[in-house]
Amino acid sequence: MKRLTGISALFLAGTVLATPALSADLRIGIMDDPDILDPAQSVTFAGRIVYTSLCDKLLDLDNKLAIVPQLATQWAWGDNGSTLTMDLRQGVVFHDGTPFNAEAVVYNIDRNMTLPESRRKSELASVAKVEATGDYQIKFTLKRPDASLLAQLSDRAGMMISPAAGKELGANFSTKPACSGAFKFVERIQQDRIVLEKFDDYWNKDNIFIDKVTFLPIPDTTVRLANLSAGDLDLAERISASDAASVKADPNLNYGETIGPGYMALYANIANSPAADTPFGRDKRLRQAFSLSIDREAINQVVFEGTAMAGNQPWSPSSPWYNKDIPVPARDIVKAKQLMKEAGYETFEIELQHANNTTQTQMMQVIQSMAAEAGFDVKLKATEFATLISEQTAGNYVLSRSDWSGRSDPDGNVHQFVTCKGGINDTKYCNPQVDTLLNEARGSTDSAVRKAKYDAAVTILNDELPLIYLGHQAYLYGYSKKITGFTPSGDGMIRLTGVKNGG
Repeated sequence: MKRLTGISALFLAGTVLATPALSADLRIGIMDDPDILDPAQSVTFAGRIVYTSLCDKLLDLDNKLAIVPQLATQWAWGDNGSTLTMDLRQGVVFHDGTPFNAEAVVYNIDRNMTLPESRRKSELASVAKVEATGDYQIKFTLKRPDASLLAQLSDRAGMMISPAAGKELGANFSTKPACSGAFKFVERIQQDRIVLEKFDDYWNKDNIFIDKVTFLPIPDTTVRLANLSAGDLDLAERISASDAASVKADPNLNYGETIGPGYMALYANIANSPAADTPFGRDKRLRQAFSLSIDREAINQVVFEGTAMAGNQPWSPSSPWYNKDIPVPARDIVKAKQLMKEAGYETFEIELQHANNTTQTQMMQVIQSMAAEAGFDVKLKATEFATLISEQTAGNYVLSRSDWSGRSDPDGNVHQFVTCKGGINDTKYCNPQVDTLLNEARGSTDSAVRKAKYDAAVTILNDELPLIYLGHQAYLYGYSKKITGFTPSGDGMIRLTGVKNGG
């Protein structure tokens, strides 16, 4: 039987993969094909899943999203929060044999801050310099205190690549990525597979029991579930909520779920010329009308069968950072039509691009129908996820549907998306008042002060709506009962330390 991957998997639901099952191998079905495999340049959630096996970070998160050691074993703030000193793990090497030490960390942080293609610059904007203060000790000197820095170093900004590979390949590092994770790169075929194999010199190799892990992008949830049920996948992430009952009823499968810290949103093109030169980008009343046409709780029930959470901010209503003075808005078609009329329109045609996976397509069809009642003629444009991200980054869209997987610190959910020079500000929204508030929130270690700043920023964002937040999706998993040691992580990552596949 022929194995389906990439685009072909979208159209032949029910066809299954036919890869022989090997007990020391793990085949993981992922919803999207990751973008570029370079921590400095990438932005996708699927990429972060791969990095969890490929690229260790200075810090990691536990299941409660608390920061824990990884390549940095301990750390301390000094000079009233203006310096951060880290002790580094010894005996670590990169996949190409290059030793991991303080100089390697300095190289990585400098690369993230200076590489022209880097998307990490805004995450490290508070860093004035980083220097080696010993063979296995580094010191960050900050321009200003930054409460978010540890959280940034627990993600892509803190991922370590081989300096030798980075210097040799530059912006083309992704063609042969060499990191220091539990698994090293073997091959990648776009829209087909990413193959990694166990790194024999990994510092924690005694707790790695998988010899090879293959990530298979299969956007169609029906196909992904069919392959899982047939035993041709060992684990499938982000299964459809409508498939949860099937997984639970299958005697050969286990089910897991966790609500992540991220969000689902619509990105409005505010200032990417010429694509943003439309009434929707120029007039916030049209964006407000579109937002009011959406019933967020109905989407949760219809598309996610109650497993998600309706939302309207960068953090969920259950988060301590949520601004309770701006609750999730009720659908209001009358007010939406009134706002459209004030903007000079009774009907308005708009193109909405989205990834071509099953769940997003269903969600966009629901929104298309809802918005139509307010007078919006929504033209849906489905595209492969990597293409969507590329077009969104380039500013070639009017309205774009995208997810953010979330971060443990609130700064990671908002600053880089809406500040004027934010590294992932794909809308090109710019409001100096928002910049000031979010920079001040970064610079304080007082939670009450930070909360007040975020509340004020969210108030402005809720009015101007560069992003129309829709809610907060749960991460749902199906996996073989032969797998032991796997626990869904609070950040949606797939951590393989201690995981075994019984074959």
